[in-house]
Amino acid sequence: MAPSSASEHGSVIGDADLHVHSTVSDGTGAPADLLVEAAEAGLSAIALTDHDSTAGWAEAAAAVPATGVALIPGMELSTREQYTSVHVLAYLIDPFDEGLLAETTRIRESRLTRAEEIVRRISRDYPLTWDDVLAQTAIGATVGRPHIADALVARGHANTRSAAFAGILHPRHGYARPHYAPDPLTGVRLIRAAGGVPVLAHPGARGEEYVVSPPRLRQLVDAGLFGLEIDHPENDPASKPRLHALAREFGLAVTGSSDYHGTGKPNRLGEERTRADVVARIIAEGTGSAPVLP
Repeated sequence: MAPSSASEHGSVIGDADLHVHSTVSDGTGAPADLLVEAAEAGLSAIALTDHDSTAGWAEAAAAVPATGVALIPGMELSTREQYTSVHVLAYLIDPFDEGLLAETTRIRESRLTRAEEIVRRISRDYPLTWDDVLAQTAIGATVGRPHIADALVARGHANTRSAAFAGILHPRHGYARPHYAPDPLTGVRLIRAAGGVPVLAHPGARGEEYVVSPPRLRQLVDAGLFGLEIDHPENDPASKPRLHALAREFGLAVTGSSDYHGTGKPNRLGEERTRADVVARIIAEGTGSAPVLP
């Protein structure tokens, strides 16, 4: 996927859903299937943003001609601000950038050992094995808590993935453990160094009191942060006025996305979208890879 310019591609892509997950991470649909679903939803483009992985790009790109849906290659990078998980969407990165590859490899390895430890802890109190988790995981996928949740559902310990997160996997029960992740400032710098365009994912999902502080946001902006994913189904409505004010203050773009996980979440593909002019700006700034057009 060669670098592109806005003049080549930006004008032919309309509103897009810029946050979609496949079986490469914790979604339930294969990368190619997501393009089919996007066509059925009337979308002109989606961004495939699996957690800490670009492994689904090739399969998704191969489905573009038949579906007529453009693909914006992306990734959702895990970062951590002290004890709080912070995700940064990375659009149009170079998938072979050495710095970013080294960091995502470390994150995925930590996710795996963390998941194994969580299963060991749960198995002391509930019938659950590592094989149960692997049975819920696609080959080559980044194993994480959603797969443990699916295994708990399969075992009858929860009714749905969401119920497993609200129950056994909730931190109050003591089974959950953090995994390694760099801080958000390092994450933004890595994305820009890889030719990508960084956007802070669902920054209001934990409520207004957890919205990034202006001094920290200034650091992220100075490092190259492009935007805030404000139009997201999980952002607390009370946090949105503050987020819009911060976007205006720091000159950040506002994006919209569904964070679609197939049947893994109630979020609907295309329920939130990013305007075509913002998509064009992302394409203009991304130099690590190019959108794939029908």
